[in-house]
Amino acid sequence: MKKFFPKETDFYTMFDKAARNLNKGAVLLVEMMEDLSKAETKSKEIYEVEQEGDMLTHEVMRRLNKTFITPLDREDIHSLISRIDDVLDLIWASADRATLFKIKESTPEAVELSKCILSTTEIITKAVTSLKDKKYSYIQEYCIEINRLENAADRIFREALARLFENTKDPILVIKWKNIYENLEDATDICEDVANILESIVLKHA
Repeated sequence: MKKFFPKETDFYTMFDKAARNLNKGAVLLVEMMEDLSKAETKSKEIYEVEQEGDMLTHEVMRRLNKTFITPLDREDIHSLISRIDDVLDLIWASADRATLFKIKESTPEAVELSKCILSTTEIITKAVTSLKDKKYSYIQEYCIEINRLENAADRIFREALARLFENTKDPILVIKWKNIYENLEDATDICEDVANILESIVLKHA
């Protein structure tokens, strides 16, 4: 019977591990975008972090399937861990494209978008910790900040595309950077999805 009544902290602890792992990937992404001479090395490191994220996600799903009573709605557990993993997948995709496309020089916008992702993952980590501690009012404030950062990322993304189309003569390079920018911006969009899931959990449990 013990497996049907696990400690509530099991899922919360795994959320915390996933969020911290996500933040680790975001740190590496910023380091990479600030210095693309390190692209191959950083990309490999991000891939390892992404693989760790996949393992954490699969472990949460495995436990979810075996647990009868959960501390949160099953759908919320599934959605939260999945979206955290999706952000990490896009961080990896951005790093992989930059390496695959053999991009030699970064752009201010790529660095700014990466830093937006990093700031957002730091807040997600704080929010997940607050979820474990049931500090729901803190989570609401964190979600507002995540939304603000996503709006900032949207602005940077639009400016990046405008500058790219205006100043880049090589059409192949335009295509490459457009793909990278889209992955970076998509990552911030999914961070906002994480915030929405957290807000939904707060509404149910506050």
